[in-house]
Amino acid sequence: MAKEELPSVSKDLQELQKKLSFLIKSFQNNSKVVAFMKSPVGQYLDRHPVLALSMLVFMAMSAVPVGFFLLLVVLSTLAALVGVILLEGLVISVGGLTLLCILCGLVFISLAISGTIMMSYVMVSSLVNHWFSYRPLAKQNPSVNCQLGMKGHHQE
Repeated sequence: MAKEELPSVSKDLQELQKKLSFLIKSFQNNSKVVAFMKSPVGQYLDRHPVLALSMLVFMAMSAVPVGFFLLLVVLSTLAALVGVILLEGLVISVGGLTLLCILCGLVFISLAISGTIMMSYVMVSSLVNHWFSYRPLAKQNPSVNCQLGMKGHHQE
């Protein structure tokens, strides 16, 4: 049985090798790879394969921590934006309610002040009219007092 499995394994390995060589050729024929390999950095890495492999391994291993860091940055930014929006909504709501309460208070205060001013005006004008209308006439110059008394009665 072991002899029967060996030929199928070697066929699978040969097939895998063909697919891998086709993948490598398609990768090497890519226009971006060709442009990179013609650059000074690509030529340097082609002359120093150990450094190129070290850089490749470093980039592959650092992809996960960098990805987690970027995910953390994006999530914290989104959380901050949502927090700011919620905080801004809360501040606007509290500010609006405070403004509404202050304006309602100002309405009552202005009504009270205007009522007090109107009552004071009515009382003062009544007192002034009462004081000037019922003032005892002086007996020193009856003709002048009569004219003043008559003016006061005509004006009312």
